[in-house]
Amino acid sequence: MTKAIDLRAKSDDQLTEELGNLKREAFNLRFQAATSQLEKPSRVKEVRKDIARIKTLQNERSRSAAK
Repeated sequence: MTKAIDLRAKSDDQLTEELGNLKREAFNLRFQAATSQLEKPSRVKEVRKDIARIKTLQNERSRSAAK
């Protein structure tokens, strides 16, 4: 799980790349859950929260840039 402080230190490009990786991981975890091959079910929740953190940070940055 990543901390918000760590994410704030990253650039917009790095956040976009991280978001893409997390979305890919979320897809793979959903696929594993559907086929009953999921080893660590708590990872699904962690990935979802990390995605939300990144999207929140991107939204904050876009709003502050628009002002």
